[in-house]
Amino acid sequence: MNNGSNRTIDPSCREKPPLAMDIILKLDIFGIILYSILTFMAAVSMLLFIEECIYVYRKVPSNKKSVIIWVNGAAPVIGTMSCLGMWIPRATMFTDMFSACYFAIVVFKFLILMLEEVGGDQAFLKRATRHKLKISTGPCCCCCLCLPFVAITRRSLFLLKLGSFQFALLKTVFTILSIVLWTNGTFDVADLEITGSAIWINPFVGILTIIALWPVAIMFMHLRVTLRTLKIVPKYAMYQLVLILSQLQTAIINILALNGTIACTPPFSAAARGYMMSQQLLILEMFIIKLVTRLLYRRQYDLLPEEEEHDDNENTKMVAVPVSA
Repeated sequence: MNNGSNRTIDPSCREKPPLAMDIILKLDIFGIILYSILTFMAAVSMLLFIEECIYVYRKVPSNKKSVIIWVNGAAPVIGTMSCLGMWIPRATMFTDMFSACYFAIVVFKFLILMLEEVGGDQAFLKRATRHKLKISTGPCCCCCLCLPFVAITRRSLFLLKLGSFQFALLKTVFTILSIVLWTNGTFDVADLEITGSAIWINPFVGILTIIALWPVAIMFMHLRVTLRTLKIVPKYAMYQLVLILSQLQTAIINILALNGTIACTPPFSAAARGYMMSQQLLILEMFIIKLVTRLLYRRQYDLLPEEEEHDDNENTKMVAVPVSA
């Protein structure tokens, strides 16, 4: 009787992820159906996105075209990259990096989208002369209720934009750096030793992510009632869902795979199988999100009223805080 100490391990469990042709040759009936359905979902998502781009260019005001296309492309782009990673497992690191870079830009673009929905920077500043920003929001300071409200000025608006833009810029820089280090053999996402570059780069990128999400949350909390007729709440929910699924879910699955919780199934090692599961889930999830966002963004884009209606309850519009004389 063999015990756990002298168990034989399949050699493929220690090898690199298989090549695309190896996967195709070893697919059974269930695998063929699964891969076909997921590929079809990714293709449909991208086709819907292309069709929606045409609609946006024809029907949407010029100041909103770019940001709507960027934000609306998050789900189909991530789904398409996941589909490529599913078929070509050895390219998973690169497809994940591209998806993460794209979403880093989407974080900044969503902030700009909320501003454009109220008419742009000038219109936002004009509307907000009697209001202040509540900065005690997630993900940084949701528990810091003692933080003061911040006056809405050109400087504060610039800092909000800068907080999100730095992620779009630095995420791309660190991605290029990671690829350069990988070609030199010094970057490996599975290397968790203190001497590895991944253990230093990834946590720093995580900090940049939290910093970038904070200004978007501040702006959303400020404008959520003003833009309620434009369905900003479900749009923000979809944006948050893409973030959670593409970043947090993927990280959890990969950690479980690296810890051996996800078993090896030849020709996939435990880590490669974890990546594969993550890619397949993302394709399905991004397809569903794309169908929802299509309903949210494919509409007539009418301008908001120039001025807010004055009533006794200021909180029905923007978050208002009396400005001391």
